[in-house]
Amino acid sequence: MSDYYDAFEMSPVPVPGPEAVPPEPFRGIYGMPAFVTIPTTDLAASMDFWIRGLGFFELFSIPGQVVHLRRWAFQDVLLVPAPNVPEEAPAVRFSFSCVLSQVDSLVEACRALRPGSVEGPRDTPWNTRDVAVTTPENARIIFTAAKPFDPDSEEARNLAAVGITPPATGPGDNEEHA
Repeated sequence: MSDYYDAFEMSPVPVPGPEAVPPEPFRGIYGMPAFVTIPTTDLAASMDFWIRGLGFFELFSIPGQVVHLRRWAFQDVLLVPAPNVPEEAPAVRFSFSCVLSQVDSLVEACRALRPGSVEGPRDTPWNTRDVAVTTPENARIIFTAAKPFDPDSEEARNLAAVGITPPATGPGDNEEHA
């Protein structure tokens, strides 16, 4: 992975760790580099779940046309009216970053609003804790929180096997390594 470099300054996601604090909701207007559009048969019910369960806020709406929801910068969702939604969640999933301290409250809120909507949390081989949520629109949403990096862990070995290694931290080490 020698062509890659540390570019964390571009992301709102904080450095993983027990002291990681989620960024404030981002209310700025920008050209969205990516977003997800989710059809719903009930905009009000969908908004309620996304806001109270998943922690989004309404950035703006055009009544009967679109509701633009957001959490952090670059975490945008457009809810749009549709005559129907799939009866089952599709194979496609959409992931949003969160921090470890948000996992339990997210799980509790979603289970309270919609029992049976949450799978997990589960730890992954790439050093995250993931929660899968099926929304009222049958969208599969994954909230993924990076765990603190332990260089002696199985996850570190998994990452190293594909060329992802932590930056060097010793005296005289080149700070540009990733």
